[in-house]
Amino acid sequence: MTPEEAFDAAMRHENRANPYPFFDELRKTPVARVTNGIYAVTGYDELMALAHDPRVSSDLRKGRPPAGLNRRAADQSVVEMAEAYGQEPSFIAQDPPDHDRARRQCMHFFGPPDAPDLIPSQEALCQQIVGEMLDSATGKTRIDVVDDFAYPLPVNVICRIMGVPIEDEPLFHAWLADITAGIFDLGPDIQTEEGQARRAKGEAADVELNKYILGLAETAAKSPGPGMISQLVHDNGADGRMSMSAIVNNTILLFFAGHDSTVNLIAHCVLTVLRNPWSIELLRSTPELIPGAIEEVLRLQSSVQFFPTRSALADIDIAGTTIPKGAPIYLMYGAANRDPRRFRDPNAFDPQRPDNEHVGWGRGIHICFGGPLARLEVNTAFEAFLRRVDNPRLVEDPPPYRISQVFRGPQHLLVDYDQILP
Repeated sequence: MTPEEAFDAAMRHENRANPYPFFDELRKTPVARVTNGIYAVTGYDELMALAHDPRVSSDLRKGRPPAGLNRRAADQSVVEMAEAYGQEPSFIAQDPPDHDRARRQCMHFFGPPDAPDLIPSQEALCQQIVGEMLDSATGKTRIDVVDDFAYPLPVNVICRIMGVPIEDEPLFHAWLADITAGIFDLGPDIQTEEGQARRAKGEAADVELNKYILGLAETAAKSPGPGMISQLVHDNGADGRMSMSAIVNNTILLFFAGHDSTVNLIAHCVLTVLRNPWSIELLRSTPELIPGAIEEVLRLQSSVQFFPTRSALADIDIAGTTIPKGAPIYLMYGAANRDPRRFRDPNAFDPQRPDNEHVGWGRGIHICFGGPLARLEVNTAFEAFLRRVDNPRLVEDPPPYRISQVFRGPQHLLVDYDQILP
């Protein structure tokens, strides 16, 4: 199998439940040129080197974006917004010093040193939401772990932090689903008629989401309220005031990343232990192993498989391959996390794995902004599931997976059980 064939197979939706055999094929050439001139990086050492290499840019404006990425429907209201506010990307698609400034501005309201209590203060809310979700499953014998358990927790918490009205959840739930299925489908399936229809629907949803977040920001500008959107609008800190377009794009980034990856990780935690039933009693009887088990699940089933914004600012020689200037680079976290050169028995679930320095949270300056919050949410949900769900078992394995290659997770995860314990 050539690198191009292995990459295309890994990107196909039919292989979403298990792309790892194709990643193994790709890893035979740890840095390989694949479809559309993309350079896929699947080796752990090579990914770590490039994640910290200043010659690798995350700014789409500096390289050649992969075909189909970053398109947007021609909506006049969005054109007018761009003309009024300028187009400044979120910090995940910026390089220093712009990245550093924007990340600092956001972190000012999200974590240490300026907001050290924000994330710890969410613990009581997390426990309340998880408890209510499991209480509502009492008297039933089946739960969809994605819709009924994994999704409500992070979306409620991030809405509270950002200042997004939770009553609008059905709106942005639909928009985000369409965006991930359309804009973030980067595989060969997108070229089909059905794929192009998904792309158009995703672009339309992207427009609506931008308009919605802009409306929240404009409302906050007139009348300050709780939450990070209002805080950013009125921030006059040392780095200056963030532009309105940057507030919109960074809000979308934090809102999206603040729940989507967490949903995937919670679902994969449940899926992994049900595939390894010996681990359930181990974690129930030794709950101090749960945080390490979560990290091991993230190594095995990376919630973000890669992020398609990086490109080479110069020719880069690595692992016998030259990545030419301007070429798009995919740092394949899901592949590097199973590199046998780095992890012993990489396909096995070992909740006590020592030295588990995986790349599931990303690496370098773009390491996951919300990692501490995600760890709190996942630990709360996973511990409660293990403790309270009696005799859980999978209804279907593998479960159906969402379309996106970037944000990989089950679309549904049906689990039968005997009862919900108090």
